Amino acid sequence: MLRLILSVGAIALLSACNLPRGAALQSEIVAEANSSAPQIALYQVDRSTLPKYLSWPMTGRDHNHGWLRHKHTGPENAIAAGDLIDIVIWDSEETSLLSGRGNRATQMKGLKVSTGGTVFLPFAGAVQVAGLSETGARNRIQRKMSEVVPSAQVQLAVTKGEKGSVSVVSGVLRPGSYPVDSSHYTILNAVASAGGASAKVENPQLRLIRAGKVYTKSMSALLENPDLDTVLRGGDKLTVETDTRYFRSLGAATKEAIIPFSKDEISALDAMSMIGGLSEKRANLRGIMVLRDYDAAHVRQDGSGPSNERSVFVFDLTSADGLFSAGEFSIHPKDTVLVTETSISSASVALAVLARLAGIASDVKSLN
Repeated sequence: MLRLILSVGAIALLSACNLPRGAALQSEIVAEANSSAPQIALYQVDRSTLPKYLSWPMTGRDHNHGWLRHKHTGPENAIAAGDLIDIVIWDSEETSLLSGRGNRATQMKGLKVSTGGTVFLPFAGAVQVAGLSETGARNRIQRKMSEVVPSAQVQLAVTKGEKGSVSVVSGVLRPGSYPVDSSHYTILNAVASAGGASAKVENPQLRLIRAGKVYTKSMSALLENPDLDTVLRGGDKLTVETDTRYFRSLGAATKEAIIPFSKDEISALDAMSMIGGLSEKRANLRGIMVLRDYDAAHVRQDGSGPSNERSVFVFDLTSADGLFSAGEFSIHPKDTVLVTETSISSASVALAVLARLAGIASDVKSLN
């Protein structure tokens, strides 16, 4: 009789209370999405729906201005404002306008290229040299001087000024200022000049600051696609930083944690591996979910975007279609990967509790 009373009491207790568990059930999330005033939108990911979801806006990234592609302009070693030019003008005439008797050469050292791109020369005035190579500048100055001194011969040397250099600020072995000594001087050239990325920087991200705007791209992307290896300008600033993007892992996963991005693109299937797989006894393979917050401006009711800021994407990993779709679905920064718990797990807990209570009843009876 005591065993019956304890069993009935246990059943009533289990019916009235939620059993302790580490994750939500899929049915609970679905019920929330199907309620009269849903706070979330639920989307099943498969072959037919995947393309639409992949076209929706990217979320979770810091604001930047995209990236600047490789664009070559101007000649090699182009002269820029702030550069210093040393000029020697040779004149074979005995009565030269530029030099005294017996002196065949006139030297002008440290001529600074103005912000307008010119240098001032006696008898020739302001000569535009910015954007020219050393050879081009020498030829132009020679022509100008020949108008006054027909026999003049010009030698020219350029020292790059502060405005003709870039600052590699951090994340490299030798931070510092490096001259832009070529019109093909690119970001990867600057990183190499600075000794390469530090071994402590994980999945290095390149951050270029130019004219008050910030551009971000991973180093691996530049190595794979030379068209992304941006040509630098004087005054640019460059940092090499650890990838700060992450996603969360919760529920019946082997690991509940903040997981950093180890590469540029991570799929939902990659995420399953990165969290150490799923709990064999607890995970519901039909209820793998990705929780994502969209900006309010991205919400659409015509299917061209999410219908709710709080969106949940659901995967069925028991089917081949679900596995392939998970392998193509991109995880965004700050997504939450939730592995829901199977109802069998809760039932197992309930049976274990009942078995324990039945054992206690048996022990009590034996004492009578």
